[in-house]
Amino acid sequence: MENAKTAAETLLAALAARGTDRAFCVPGESYIALLDALHAHPSIDLVTCRQEGGAGFMAVADAKLTGRPGVVLVSRGPGACNAAIALHTAEQDAVPLILLIGQVEQRDLRRRAFQEIDYAAMFGGIAKWVGEATHPDQVPELIARAWSMAVQGVPGPVVLSLPEDVLAAPCAASAPAITAAVPAALAAPEAERLAEMLRRAERPILLAGHGLDVPGGREALLAFAEDWRLPVAVSFRRQDLFPNRHPLYAGDLGLRNPDAQRQAFAEADLVLALGTRLTDITTQGYSWPAPGQTLVHVCADPRFLGWQFPAGMAIAADALAVLGAMPRQGRAVPEGRAAWNRRLRRLQEADSQPVTSDAADGLAFARVAQLVGEVAPADAIVTLDAGTFAAPFYRKLPWTLPQRLLAPISGAMGFGVPAAVAAALRHPERSVICAVGDGGALMTGNELAVGMARGLPIKLLLSDNGSYASIRIHQEQRHPGRVSGTDLVNPDLGLWCASFGAPLLRVREEADLPALAAALRAPGPMVAVVRTSLQAVLPVHATVPEAG
Repeated sequence: MENAKTAAETLLAALAARGTDRAFCVPGESYIALLDALHAHPSIDLVTCRQEGGAGFMAVADAKLTGRPGVVLVSRGPGACNAAIALHTAEQDAVPLILLIGQVEQRDLRRRAFQEIDYAAMFGGIAKWVGEATHPDQVPELIARAWSMAVQGVPGPVVLSLPEDVLAAPCAASAPAITAAVPAALAAPEAERLAEMLRRAERPILLAGHGLDVPGGREALLAFAEDWRLPVAVSFRRQDLFPNRHPLYAGDLGLRNPDAQRQAFAEADLVLALGTRLTDITTQGYSWPAPGQTLVHVCADPRFLGWQFPAGMAIAADALAVLGAMPRQGRAVPEGRAAWNRRLRRLQEADSQPVTSDAADGLAFARVAQLVGEVAPADAIVTLDAGTFAAPFYRKLPWTLPQRLLAPISGAMGFGVPAAVAAALRHPERSVICAVGDGGALMTGNELAVGMARGLPIKLLLSDNGSYASIRIHQEQRHPGRVSGTDLVNPDLGLWCASFGAPLLRVREEADLPALAAALRAPGPMVAVVRTSLQAVLPVHATVPEAG
């Protein structure tokens, strides 16, 4: 046993064999053996971050881009607590994530040792699975199970607790062979039944969800929609699934959809919900599809089928495999389908018109979003934090393939900058643009240090309006004039951004936009601090005090 690999080394070998080539961490003594095993590892790049939430967000973003589980390493107790936000984001966003936690020594488990937490109790309501090794020979099996659980069905987060003495001990067990699950598809009779429903429908809508955010998913969706002449709506914050300029693009199901669009969707005679769990925002508060509308619901996990929305067909299958099993259209569609498609398209186009507003307190950030849409390369990756500043990116930008949108479907603030770092690491050849508010920037904007240390050409657009504006809007709607807890007193964010080493541009008015466009097109990193109008996004009755 003298030359046997440690459990930590065996774990890394199993991850590498499954395609893991990058992991994100904040170091901790409770997994020092794993850090040692990563020293000069031939195929796994270890990215050292500044806070566990930021490391977790990077892993989530990396998983969105690769389809493989993101891997994040944290220490016990405080490290695991900080990483919890990434677990919640991965669960809400349907993203495979593996959280590896260094745990107290095996002999001290469940004895309230220093920084000990029972992670099954802590994460049981968020993670798909929580495991804990109590012997080094269990580690290969547990990491194989963690990987499989993260990717099967609806993807999501898993947690593996690894006592520090177990990680350092010799491991005699070998890693299980890799067995890729065959995606569940649709049998021929059911495929023909669905085809007949699509042929008869005069006012169908195809609702595309997370199940198509996989390699080949976007291309298959486009081909299927064109063949069957189906209008496509996308679920919450997944605008990059379908080309937004396409005549069949009907818009997104998100926050505050226009009344006319909601009314039209309510008139659909068939809703094909493909690869989605039909959560509250996508279903407009569980109000759509409405009773009387025929629903075909395709989701890889049967737990999400048949309880909230009774379906004409409830299909527990992989969305991409279902598309592959469907026959070609082959017949003329109903006469009214073309008019229906045009109607939905007109409504989407009306909702995507640029918004301009003059305000004395700064530049409407919608103008910056418009500019990004105009100058972003065809293969750009745009990462967004959570906040009102991001709203125009969802409905005002014409997303086209292969552009990617990385946004927190969970609504987690702090996602934007770490996601940009992960995206630039994964695709250094592509333009990575990040938009973040002043609230989110001071949560995890410190991770820009990681990006600059790695020489990543990230373009950061920071909206500075001195407010948690999303919450301020709700305050003004429910309690007009009673501002409480939403004002921010910021440092000089330009100096703060410049301290990371990126060139700084200050944007205060419309006249500064040509310089911003040039900076976005130029090579290398750039930070633009935009003095953003708060008045432009608040209800008309609200007032903003003059600066100074």
